[in-house]
Order: sequence, then C-alpha cells, then structure tokens
Amino acid sequence: MRQLISALALAAALFVQSQTTALAIDVVPPGNRNAEQPQIPGASTRRTKAGKTSFDAKYEKVRDLIAKDGQLTGKIKAVAGRYGIAPIHMVGAIVGEHTYNVDAYDRLQSYYVKAASYTGSFRFAYDGENVADFVARPEFAKCADKKDSYALWTCRETVWNKTFKGRTVGGTPFPNNRFSAVFFQPFYAGQTFGLGQINPLTALTLTDDVARISGYDRLDEKDAAGVYQAIMDPDISLAYMAASIRRSIDAYRKIAGVDISKNPGVTATLYNIGNPDARAAAFAARRAAGEATWPEENYYGWLINDKLAELEGLL
Repeated sequence: MRQLISALALAAALFVQSQTTALAIDVVPPGNRNAEQPQIPGASTRRTKAGKTSFDAKYEKVRDLIAKDGQLTGKIKAVAGRYGIAPIHMVGAIVGEHTYNVDAYDRLQSYYVKAASYTGSFRFAYDGENVADFVARPEFAKCADKKDSYALWTCRETVWNKTFKGRTVGGTPFPNNRFSAVFFQPFYAGQTFGLGQINPLTALTLTDDVARISGYDRLDEKDAAGVYQAIMDPDISLAYMAASIRRSIDAYRKIAGVDISKNPGVTATLYNIGNPDARAAAFAARRAAGEATWPEENYYGWLINDKLAELEGLL
C-alpha cells in the first residue's frame, strides 16, 4: 500500500511539474531580431511617392503630432491602462500606420472633423449581396454557436478563406482576396480609417471587447455608416487599437507560450498584419520544430523597435 501511495504521489508530482513546464511563459526580449529592416512592400512605397513625400517625413510628422498634443498622449495612457497594456504599444501602432500607410493630420481635431463627415447609406456587400445575407449561408452554420464577436467573425473569416476565397460557389465567382477587402470596403479595397487605421472587419471582430471594457455601443454589420463613424472617431478608435493589441498579446501567451508585451515591435507587426491567433499557432509549430526561437518583426515593427527610445520619450 505504501508503495502504491508513493507511486501515486510521484505521478501526481510529475504531472504538476509537466503542467507547470507546459504553462511556462517565455518573455520575448526587447529589440529587433533582424539586423536590417525587412523589405517595405511596394504598395507602401508607391503610395508614399504618389504623395510626394517620404517615409522619414511621414514618421517625423506623426511623431510631432503625438509630441505636441498632450490631450492625445493623455487619452493613449488612459485607454492603455483600461486594457492592461503599456501605452508604447499604442504609440507604435499609430506611428507605424501613419509612416507606411497614410499621412497624419497636423492636429488631433482634424480626425474629429473627418469622423463627423462619415454619414450615408453605403453598405457592406459584394456583387449586390449584403454581408449579413452572405454569412447566413449554410457554409457558415458552424459559426452559429459562437457567443462573442471575436470568435464569431474569426470563424466567419476562416470559412471565407477555406470555402469562398478564389472559388466559385453557387455559380458566383469570389475574388482571391481577403474577406475584409471583398465585403467591408465600400469605397475601395484595402482602405482603413482614422487615427488607428482600423479595418471595418477588425472593428466588428473586437466590438464585444470594446463594449465591455470601454462601454461604447456594439457595432452591427448592417450599419456600415455606424461602423465607419466609430472607427473614424479618435476616442473610439483608440479603444479598438488597444483591444486589438490586447488580443495579440493574449493569443501569443495562450497559444504559443510567449509574452510579447515587452516588445512593441512585435505587437506593432501583429497590428499591421492581423490574425494573431493563426499566427501564434503557426509560430508555436515552428518553435516546437526548432525552426524559430522568437517571433520576428516585419518592416513596420522593425521601425518601432529601432525608434523605441525616441517614441518612449513622447510619453
């Protein structure tokens, strides 16, 4: 009997140890893994040249916007605190978006003025089919039991990628493009808006998080104007930025067992490329196979880590 008890105790101890090891979180060290900046996409380069400006000029413009606006930095700190993230992650996302995607306005007030102009009867649709009707198709039935917006829209995006993207379904050919670009860009594909450059699909995905933590109204895919007004409003946009970053940090912790919260370049990279759950799973698989040690930054995140001391000084 004593031998049995000892064996059971040893087995229990080994189980606890294995569980503790499995749950151990490795902190991603600060700084860039790449000695030189990864290649910047051609679309970003062409867009910048078309605006007769440069990446350096755009970086300096958004840096100066943040540096000169105590109201903005105050809002960033307050929102970051509510979502349990360091404010530098939000600064990194703002700087990255306005350096490589759009040029910053000179004043925060300009974003409020622009947000007020987004009214109208536009809708989220493709080839005459509203997205609400589209996701009611039987192919999306597996998503019906998802209880929160993040799980629901992540499931729907997965169905799009596996079943519709680049395929002909029910006689309708669908573009080989992202779900967000096909159904959620009533003006032109690839467009994001506001201080945080939030994509409409991203906003719908995160709306439950933002409603719960910040108290803003939930968004509805049937109200495209309402979605755009929300992501154009700087205050609400900041909440969605923080929710996105929080989700990325949580995904890498839970799925890959690494803490990316000490590396703003990595969180900025994920803010830029999206799909943190799938990317965390892919990284975990590479790491288990010995093919990767830490998540790597892309061109966008590389800039944030390279300029980190200067950007932290803005706060």
